[in-house]
Amino acid sequence: MAELQPNEGKKGMIEVDGVQYLRLPISTHLITKDDNICDVAEKYGKPQLQPGDILFISEKIVACTQNRAIPLKDIKPRKLAYTLSRHVTKTPHGIGLGMPETMECALQECGILRILFAAAVSVIGKKLFKKKGWFYSVAGYKARSIDGPCHNTIPPYNHYVVLGPVKPDKVAAEIKERIGFDTCIVDINDLEGQILGTSSKALDKKLYARILKDNPLGQDDQQTPMGIIRKVTV
Repeated sequence: MAELQPNEGKKGMIEVDGVQYLRLPISTHLITKDDNICDVAEKYGKPQLQPGDILFISEKIVACTQNRAIPLKDIKPRKLAYTLSRHVTKTPHGIGLGMPETMECALQECGILRILFAAAVSVIGKKLFKKKGWFYSVAGYKARSIDGPCHNTIPPYNHYVVLGPVKPDKVAAEIKERIGFDTCIVDINDLEGQILGTSSKALDKKLYARILKDNPLGQDDQQTPMGIIRKVTV
């Protein structure tokens, strides 16, 4: 078994509240709708896990196994999607809802009224309070979890929009039942992150979001969609 190493340019260890944690990325094959996420966790994650470890898995590959990756060519944005997407702040870390196809998916996932309300609140936040980020706070998890292709997206997903996973807590619990280790489903990028699902309510989502805040899996083409959180003991 090969020794796990941090991805290039990423730190393998982080200290949170005086405790050190290793974050060890795990390489896999290219995950698609033909895969079962429990099988993937068992094949790649379980052999590397030690007592006390937590397995964390990118929400994107969970969604892919749920057939939640949609080819761009199959998405037909309405005029409203074009209008709203033009006002989304673009970043180097991901397209978000800044393209008509991803915005169309948000309108379908969240509903037109919620997206319009989120857009209105965002405008008020930016103009009156000089603060960003209100759109996703109002639009919610479904909108925040939509991923569009960026410059380093692995083919064929450079021509897909990936929606958020369905029932991430249930998925995490099923994985734990299969592999015997606690599991988190995470939505982490180079700007922010959150824990979408955990295999146990006892797991502290805020703590694990802090442990993973610098995105040890990487944002580009590393093909390490899962990893291990391991507390360092002295």
